[in-house]
Amino acid sequence: MLIAPDCFTGTLSADEAAEAIADGWRRSAPQDHLTLVPLSDGGPGFLDVLSRALGGTTFSVEVADPLGRPVPAVILMVAVGGRRTAYVESAQACGLHLLAEGERDPMLTSTFGVGQLLEAAVAQGATCVVVGLGGSGTNDGGAGLLAALGVGDPKALAAGGAKLKDLDDDGLHGLAAVQERLHAIELILATDVDSPLLGFHGASAVFAPQKGATPKMAQELESAMGRFAEVVSKVAPAGRDLLTGKQMRLEREPGAGAGGGLGYGLFLLGGHRVSGVQAVLDAVGFESLVQSTDLVVTGEGTFDWQSLRGKVVAAVAQAALAGAKPVVVIAGQVRVGRRETMELGISGTYAVAENPGQIAAALAEPARTLSTRTTRVAITWSPRHP
Repeated sequence: MLIAPDCFTGTLSADEAAEAIADGWRRSAPQDHLTLVPLSDGGPGFLDVLSRALGGTTFSVEVADPLGRPVPAVILMVAVGGRRTAYVESAQACGLHLLAEGERDPMLTSTFGVGQLLEAAVAQGATCVVVGLGGSGTNDGGAGLLAALGVGDPKALAAGGAKLKDLDDDGLHGLAAVQERLHAIELILATDVDSPLLGFHGASAVFAPQKGATPKMAQELESAMGRFAEVVSKVAPAGRDLLTGKQMRLEREPGAGAGGGLGYGLFLLGGHRVSGVQAVLDAVGFESLVQSTDLVVTGEGTFDWQSLRGKVVAAVAQAALAGAKPVVVIAGQVRVGRRETMELGISGTYAVAENPGQIAAALAEPARTLSTRTTRVAITWSPRHP
């Protein structure tokens, strides 16, 4: 049996979740052979998963957190065919988990530290940099990242998303020089979402509230992101689509809104997007693992509508469906209906917490409650349960 969860955001890492599920399963079905494959979609745990799968060398660096405080981070360097590829996890620099509850304010937080990570990877000789996006506590369109690389004035670009509403027309001076300096570096965005920068499905409208923004703050951030995109269009007009001939708008590109618009900043530097979870599945050889198992168990903190697009659970379900293997989901909370889960090929969903009392218990003892729920699930789903 294959146990392949994402992290349970705010409570358990993917490794911890996999161990808790395995412990619970063994209590009901000790005869089952379990293979643990913790996963990530580009957010927290991205480097842990890739390091186990790819090997390589890690380098420790110190970067700024979303509020400018020094935090440790890691770069994974892997050499393949003479090419040095660096993997970085943006959440190590701009992650929501780095902020206390009262500090979560996307009007103020910055991606400056992600730019420092990118700079450090290039300094290590990387010719390709894969940036995992997800779990951010920022909404600055990647302006902080650009400032760390030498674009504009950090006081204007690295002071949080709200500050961008006052950006001068020449506020991105130096962008062309940075683009030229990084021209030979392949930048890959491994994203967990395909949202654009602006609009009803964009970074500010959908994700800023999860990072501490009120509805009014989200509107202000949307306006600020619009101003940022306007200034960008003056100094770095995008090219044309080769098929249609139409002028490209980077702020509308899928993935531009990932990481609070961090994807947009990386697009400006010539980056291109891949699915973060697919990159991880390829690295761990997930397709092969599915073929050699009877059942796949996955999970995450909250299984909701966002899980259906670009997240670990959906990708695992699709891989299991392609391999004609049943898949069940064990999540902290389940907010997706039966119709949606059946379309993904999911055979069953199970929530750890279904009422306020259970939610409180799950948050207080996440590993124990996840393990206990799994013990009951295994009675139904163990391929070899008596």
